[in-house]
Amino acid sequence: MKRPLLSSSVTLAVSTFVIAGAGVPAVAATPGPQAPATHSKAVQDANAQVAAHPNAVKAGADDRFQVTNVQVDKDGTRHVHFNRTYRGLPVRGGDVVVHSAPNGTLDSTSLTLAAPISLSVTPSVTDKQAIAKAAALFLGTRGSSTAVLTVDVTGASPKLVWEVVINGTGPDHSPSHFHVLVDAVTGAPGQSWDSFSAFVPDGTQRGKGRLAPGLVTPPGAQPAAASSGTGKGYQVGNVTVSTTQNSTSSYTLKDPLRGNGETRDAQNQFAVNDSPPAGWGAAFNDADNVWGNNALTDRATVAVDAHYGIQATWDFYKNVLNRNGIKNDGVGARSFVHYGTNYDNAGWDDTSFSMIYGDGAVGSKPFTEIDVAGHEMSHGVTAATANLVYTGDAGGLNEATSDIMGTMVEFNANSPADAPDYLIGEKIDINGNGTPLRWMDDPSKDGRSVKCWSSTTKNLDPHYSSGVGNHFFFLLAVGSGQSQWGNSPTCDGSSVTGIGNDASAKIWYRALSVYMTSNTDYPGARTATVKAAKDLYGGGSTQCAAVEKAWNAVSVAPTATTCSGTTPPPSGGNLLLNPGFESGATSWTGSSGVITNETGATPRTGSYYAWLDGYGSAHTDTLAQTVTVPAAATAPQLTFWNRISTAEKGGTAYDTLKVQVVDGATTTTLATYSNVDATTGYVQRTLDLSAFKGKTVTIKFTGTEDSSLQTSFLIDDTSVTAG
Repeated sequence: MKRPLLSSSVTLAVSTFVIAGAGVPAVAATPGPQAPATHSKAVQDANAQVAAHPNAVKAGADDRFQVTNVQVDKDGTRHVHFNRTYRGLPVRGGDVVVHSAPNGTLDSTSLTLAAPISLSVTPSVTDKQAIAKAAALFLGTRGSSTAVLTVDVTGASPKLVWEVVINGTGPDHSPSHFHVLVDAVTGAPGQSWDSFSAFVPDGTQRGKGRLAPGLVTPPGAQPAAASSGTGKGYQVGNVTVSTTQNSTSSYTLKDPLRGNGETRDAQNQFAVNDSPPAGWGAAFNDADNVWGNNALTDRATVAVDAHYGIQATWDFYKNVLNRNGIKNDGVGARSFVHYGTNYDNAGWDDTSFSMIYGDGAVGSKPFTEIDVAGHEMSHGVTAATANLVYTGDAGGLNEATSDIMGTMVEFNANSPADAPDYLIGEKIDINGNGTPLRWMDDPSKDGRSVKCWSSTTKNLDPHYSSGVGNHFFFLLAVGSGQSQWGNSPTCDGSSVTGIGNDASAKIWYRALSVYMTSNTDYPGARTATVKAAKDLYGGGSTQCAAVEKAWNAVSVAPTATTCSGTTPPPSGGNLLLNPGFESGATSWTGSSGVITNETGATPRTGSYYAWLDGYGSAHTDTLAQTVTVPAAATAPQLTFWNRISTAEKGGTAYDTLKVQVVDGATTTTLATYSNVDATTGYVQRTLDLSAFKGKTVTIKFTGTEDSSLQTSFLIDDTSVTAG
């Protein structure tokens, strides 16, 4: 299990930086009162900190960074998001956020990359061959194709891949940007996903046997509207819509108050090749600023729904979260209604910065519901912030963010025609029996989504792995047990008291926009939301405590980041703190990166373990904790589980793990293990501590590796007991 040696001194050329995931120890700083930095100053300082502290971002000499987003808090704290390249190639999963104090000094970083990249970037497979491999997996109508040589670090080890994008239209005529990672050495296709965000997952079928709510009038046959200044929608009822007045008798469904967000008529056409272009379809124009008739006999009726959805989403982000539009740049999105014929879906296309809404299958309802609008446009917000990839845990978090924010849009709108709730897409009646597409109180009600996290959650479609995030948010906002919104269980049998929508939404949004990165997993989301709660409400707040309880309740265990910043004392007679490393590096000292949740090796239990050595070059790692052995102990023991894997051969001990006790100036070695003692799995080791009764000593593990051929020493589930 060879892994790259962490670099301690490298020279970098950087321009800006963003990170989410694990943090690094804060660098001492004493910022004085000063005006918040400009974005350019924040970027300049972040570049300097990256160059000075390459280990904080797991950077090597061949890494370069490009800024993607900058946020400066009111107190001057900076958060600079960077994408990474390696030898000129984009690094998928290598993005980072640099968090700096108001005076520009490095505070911490957020990222998921565990170690500097070391990889050949010479492909054995051509771009054309990679495109051919990917095209064989695409089931729709192909348009253009691209292939970009990329370093993928989202797996157990870095890999050179071609990221192929097949643009076109899917089997259901949705716009499609089908991504496939093709191994650039072997040509084997790997992960695949579509960056067009569909509301209904592939393969979901409507319930049958309902009466049609009405027929959509063909293009060109719309009747005159009836009421000036008022929209009469199908899903949203009677609402005020903001339009553009072109003359005394000409209005357009374009909102000048919200970045000129526009609603257009797709005229029952499907997009050709991929994304709908900006001028596609037809504008909705009207002579008296009256739109729709609450029925599907007027084409403008569902346009009112979509246009109101633009307003409701914009207003939520602006008024609740202080975000100025989807990209925070004051620019509104486009919505296309009447997409295709009998198109039974809706979706967000970040490439064209637009939404499409289908009228539904025959006898079904259109998709122009408030929480659908909020859901889909929130995919754009995610793309502009953490940019969570649409696979694995990150894909579930991406989809959960849209469910969460779409629900918050619905609550903020508080429409009489669409009473707020924690149901997803309930007015569409996707199942034909009055039930929604998804439930947040208990996601497992749909028969596919999961409500409790596990190491296999990442293997699900993001629409179903999102259940963990949805369940967490419901517990955080509402609480567990019976409420007017449902009966929410917990995975650990605990009771959770909710803190309300406002605080919960602000915590999730700050976690997304400040602390998450593209490959954040559910444990990383726990870290991000705890940090966000501490920022907003303080580590000792009710809100922060509720975040921890809600994550516990969906089976996401504590990480190194806690509200209190400390690890609770051990239970069951174990004298060691954080004995299974599930709180990260808390309570232990030693070499950087030894306590890890890297996927290159595996823990015995839980998510974290200690990994000493494994570099294949001269190296020493240490891990230590101080403990007091009671004088009254009858049979004190040190117990731990150990796994040894090696590339060494023969019976010579080249690489060693020493288990030691440091008592003042005296170091006693209790046992020595080496490459000769390689194991096929974890084995339990038990060592006698009787000689140290009544003393405060340091338990220390020292792994030493010679100059060639790696040996990895893994440790988990440690304990010191009095007997």
